[in-house]
Amino acid sequence: MRALNQRVVLERLRGQGEATRPQIAAATGLSKPTVGQALLDLEQHGLVRTTGHSLAGPGRAAVVYRAAPDAGHVVGVDIGRRAIRIAVADLEGSIVARLDEPNRCRSASALVRTVSESVERAVTSAGLTPGDVVSTVVGTPGVPDPATGTVHRAPNLPGWERRGLLHELVAALATAGSDVVVENDANLCAVGEHALGAALGVDVLVCLTVGTGIGMGLLVEGRLFRGAHGAAGEIADLPFGPVPPSEAGTRRPGPMETAAAGQAVVEAARSSGLPARSAKDVFRLARSGDSRALRVVAEEAEKLAYVVAAVTAVLDPRLIVLGGGIGGNADLLVPPMRRALAATVPVVPEIVAGQLGEDAVLAGAIATALGTARELVFDRRGLRRAAGGA
Repeated sequence: MRALNQRVVLERLRGQGEATRPQIAAATGLSKPTVGQALLDLEQHGLVRTTGHSLAGPGRAAVVYRAAPDAGHVVGVDIGRRAIRIAVADLEGSIVARLDEPNRCRSASALVRTVSESVERAVTSAGLTPGDVVSTVVGTPGVPDPATGTVHRAPNLPGWERRGLLHELVAALATAGSDVVVENDANLCAVGEHALGAALGVDVLVCLTVGTGIGMGLLVEGRLFRGAHGAAGEIADLPFGPVPPSEAGTRRPGPMETAAAGQAVVEAARSSGLPARSAKDVFRLARSGDSRALRVVAEEAEKLAYVVAAVTAVLDPRLIVLGGGIGGNADLLVPPMRRALAATVPVVPEIVAGQLGEDAVLAGAIATALGTARELVFDRRGLRRAAGGA
């Protein structure tokens, strides 16, 4: 019961900000002596601190308490084909260190080593030690399978599908008492946009990420939906047109990724006579009014509408958030997508650009890590043990 009271008081401070003992008692329904004891326990273990006194109202000034943001820290990692992004945050979600670097790794082992060393540098630059990190969440393309230690369906990262690779990554990032989770990057993109971006407060949403690859994160009733095997949203495998006999059984990349991801946009542009080196070039030309680039963009929008129509028929989302290097061009993609969808599905969901840009996966990783860290910090600070022995 004592530990439960501590949790109630701490959650009040985390959720609604600093408060006095009478304010906490009024908000939680606990008695003032119970709140006082909980605050004393929390303060002794470094989870709560005083910030001053309140002069409001008659009588003696009341002490003001707040949750201690530095009682623990979390790390978010975004492993992309072209870049590795890392952020260190306190328990309030404030970023205390950030590191971005290009991904030049040509093997899975080199990438694991680079990620581990980069995380260590980021933690050190924040003035922390590895023991200060309570939870680390890593975003990666593909489907993490903890049972086999494999990341399935990650063809854009060399060697990343090797059996046992996932275990190596977790072991390289784990520190004493810390928790490490590896999650699909599109899933974390959806979590990030739901926590801090375009999907704030939306109960059923889809985050469609299109760049080097293509993926989808799904949230139902505000909770991440992974499916029975963690593969929900792996839309790269959606069929798209007839599969030539020579390609039957090949799965790297999947049909939808081949048709709609970055390389497909470049190839379509070149077929139209455009000297495009990247999808970014194609969208730049489209914004300048180039008719050939505009046709390529319209064709890309129709392919993405095909994906959205399929998921809309099953999930009926309230919102579609477009992310990734290609998905970020919502101003050009959304109008033709809506036209294509209006001819396909009875109710066209709202389609918007993601607000977090290239930081969406990292934001989702930090948000996920915070949910874990706020639970684990009790154990790490010895609160439950102390309460149980009282």
